[in-house]
Amino acid sequence: MLDAKTLQEAVRANVDAALSEDVGAGDISALLIPERGSSVARIIARERAVIAGHLWAEAVFQRLDPAVKIDWRVQEGDWVEPDQAIVVLEGNSRALLTGERPAMNFLQTLSATATESRLLSDGIADTQVRLLDTRKTLPGLRVAQKHAVAVGGCSNHRIGLYDAFLIKENHITACGSIVQAVTAARAVAPDKPVEVEVENLTELEQALSAGADIIMLDNFALEDMRLAVSRAAGKAKLEASGGINDQTLRPIAETGVDYISVGALTKNCRAIDLSMRFD
Repeated sequence: MLDAKTLQEAVRANVDAALSEDVGAGDISALLIPERGSSVARIIARERAVIAGHLWAEAVFQRLDPAVKIDWRVQEGDWVEPDQAIVVLEGNSRALLTGERPAMNFLQTLSATATESRLLSDGIADTQVRLLDTRKTLPGLRVAQKHAVAVGGCSNHRIGLYDAFLIKENHITACGSIVQAVTAARAVAPDKPVEVEVENLTELEQALSAGADIIMLDNFALEDMRLAVSRAAGKAKLEASGGINDQTLRPIAETGVDYISVGALTKNCRAIDLSMRFD
């Protein structure tokens, strides 16, 4: 789970980048509006979605107008319907117009991730499997999208390359074997979890013998997943991965694996349709 400090740092960095990219030396279109003008605006959903991204949208408008009033009509993780107001804003007209696109970019992207996460997690809510995200995130939005995944009811895999080992085929080849790779990982950072990706049942046995904490079953057939669950017998957690979608998700969950990682939670999302309207 992401801690408050990590979220705050990500919000600050993301908003800095977004405003620098969009506003640059100044919003010349906003200069058409009287400098001290005040307006009320609403951000409205144009389709059904799970909302995420409050912190990012708030930070955009507060950076541009510290006195802006922000009245959220829905909470993070709530479903919204078409034409439903998400938030009502009252503040400097120029600031609202300048912040419109950066704020909605965050909301529509993170809400897309949250919506996809909710749809998939609801589909296997009666099982014990935990759905995990991956590092296949939009550049610069790693923490933001992982936050949205959690809002949608799924769980976070490792945040980056620093908080857990994931020993894949190339690591194994470079180290010489699964056992040598796991042994090296324990020596490098004994307090970090060690996960090993395997491609068949023989490699599964090697990872179990090496003492891996988690074993990723890469593109296993369903029957091989069931055999892996039986052979692991609780000695390591098992994670299914590879080309998983809404059609294959439930059969995989029913094999008895502990985790299913889904890259599509963050990399394949279509932005939610939102709009902002002045009253």
